[in-house]
Amino acid sequence: MTRTRTIVFAIAGGLAVGNLYWAQPLIEEIARSLEVSSAVAASLVTVTQIGYALGIFLIVPLGDVLNRKRMIPLILGLSALALLGAAVAPTFSLLLAALGGVGLTTVSAQLLTPLASELAAPDQRGRVLGTIASGALIGVLLSRTISGAVAEFIGWRAIYVFAAILTVALAIVLSFLIPRLDKRPATNYFRLLGSVFTTVAQHRAAAPTILMSAAVFSVFSLFWTSLTFLLSAPPFSLTVGQIGLFGLAGLVGAVAARRAGILHDRGWSVPASGISLSLLGASLVGAWLAQSSVIALVLVVILLDLAAQGTLVLGQTRLLSLPGQNRSRLNTAFVVSNFLGGAVGSALAGPLWAAGGWTAVTGTALAIIIVALLVWVFTRRGALIDQN
Repeated sequence: MTRTRTIVFAIAGGLAVGNLYWAQPLIEEIARSLEVSSAVAASLVTVTQIGYALGIFLIVPLGDVLNRKRMIPLILGLSALALLGAAVAPTFSLLLAALGGVGLTTVSAQLLTPLASELAAPDQRGRVLGTIASGALIGVLLSRTISGAVAEFIGWRAIYVFAAILTVALAIVLSFLIPRLDKRPATNYFRLLGSVFTTVAQHRAAAPTILMSAAVFSVFSLFWTSLTFLLSAPPFSLTVGQIGLFGLAGLVGAVAARRAGILHDRGWSVPASGISLSLLGASLVGAWLAQSSVIALVLVVILLDLAAQGTLVLGQTRLLSLPGQNRSRLNTAFVVSNFLGGAVGSALAGPLWAAGGWTAVTGTALAIIIVALLVWVFTRRGALIDQN
């Protein structure tokens, strides 16, 4: 993994994952445009994440057997078509279908990550994967800022045209940048999908790592979806462009957490995961206390994104450092679980906000993190340190 290849992989991962979140700060804008309620419009994020989880499960395992030099640009091209479909969708139902297609096809980041793990030297794997994972989170955060700004000036549809153009450009670049790889033996597709579960079962560290990461991603999605409701309501009453700027605050945490993978390289992965989960819990308490202050919320966003990204980078690096040639399948299990957790989080945002506002949102998120911390406590001296 050369420095150039690492950076381009990080950019491609950021764009791919960012495609899932263009709609998040635009929920109110899209609801008005297509004449649906805010609660109904919030389902756009949920459906996109469910589509993504399906895409990860159905497509990413093929990375262990197909030619990724051809496969990844092809997937990016299909994603560009789905993005254009979202841009021209005349009704909410068609937009929902198009964004489901975006989720299904925007899986290139999860094909690039195990590829980078294979190409990287063992003592540099954590640093490389930390950079690529940070690129993905930065894409998530920047997508909110960019989509809010674009929507405020030229409408919400323009952001999907913009994303489609960038996706095509990256497909062209990656078709040249991905190296030629040794051919792998073919296998039955359905046997390949089934082996995702058996691969996880082979490694004691896999299940608790996946469970903790899914909990973190659920909280991450719940927080950011609900933050739109909080900031658009009194006393803030912010515009979509102003709400999108909160993504810039999250960038501070994301960039700081980029080096979390180095902790894995130094053998500190398990204790660092516990510290990250604890910081995430503390940030949620801070979020509840900060619900009437913009400055305090900005500080909370920085801490929350630092803690969430640190946990996710450490978990993914731990999985992709396990022995064997099934890294795409391990990554499939990791990301599918994360985005199913994310779909649950975004789906809970509307009902929790309606039932108890910000208190219900932060209280539920904190309960999820406490469960993740308990998993860490009971596995930190056993399963999590197993290298088999």
